Amino acid sequence: MAKTAKEETMLMSLSRFVRRKPGGRTVAKFWALAVAMAVAISVAPGVVSVAEGQVVGKWGGPIDPDALQILKGMTDYLGGLQAFSLHTENTYEDVLATGQKIQFGFSTDIVVQRPSKMRAERIEGTAHQLFIYDGAKLSMHEAGGDFFATVDVPDTIDGFLHFARDTLGLVPPAGDLVFSNAFELLTASVTSGFVVGEAEIGGIRCYHLAFTTPVVDWQVWISEGDTPLPYKYVLTTTDDPAQPQFVTVVSNWNTEPKIAAGTFTFDPPANAMEIDFIRADGGSGSAW
Repeated sequence: MAKTAKEETMLMSLSRFVRRKPGGRTVAKFWALAVAMAVAISVAPGVVSVAEGQVVGKWGGPIDPDALQILKGMTDYLGGLQAFSLHTENTYEDVLATGQKIQFGFSTDIVVQRPSKMRAERIEGTAHQLFIYDGAKLSMHEAGGDFFATVDVPDTIDGFLHFARDTLGLVPPAGDLVFSNAFELLTASVTSGFVVGEAEIGGIRCYHLAFTTPVVDWQVWISEGDTPLPYKYVLTTTDDPAQPQFVTVVSNWNTEPKIAAGTFTFDPPANAMEIDFIRADGGSGSAW
């Protein structure tokens, strides 16, 4: 059934949660870091291997083995967490047709429980949006809105993330943190990388790493010690002359969160109408 103008407007509002803004170019689509880069060109096993001492990128560029070791320590640590929560403050640049760059910002509060649950709340301007994956369905709602959208999805986080990207054209918040093969995704298209040095982010002493790919340069700050967590990302789109950036600063990490009952349950407002997601292929409905 054809959607009304109001329904289409609500869908676009929901889509702001993870889609790029219309009318310009932005690096927001790179929120999932290498998920948006490496998966798109497919992952080749053994492109970079810390264990085997391989220190060249896919196209032969130099990669510091220390940078790889630190990065792998982070992804292994995150991959071993059964649950975690965090807060992010994000800024991204939209490039207008005139070439002018406009900066926007948003914050997110994220809770993940493996193997199949994820919740994120995002505030951007006056918009307050909720995203819940419960192992069977993805639900999205904007506070104060008259509509919500729900769709059937795979029953694992990896399957859900692939489905969201490929079928719905969405990149969920923190997707790069929860993929089971995060290291392979992060390094699949890397052309060079090195340890810049050390720095403090929010009072946390971190290793500062920098990597390049054919289309994006990215930096990550990873805490030192026994809990190697990412505290900052910077992504620069290099195949755009304007080179827009996306910056994420992470805080309030909790690797043993007390998750309240109902955290991953979506209860739509009584007066809200359910509508369909717009699929990446132009269709609508669950598509699963």
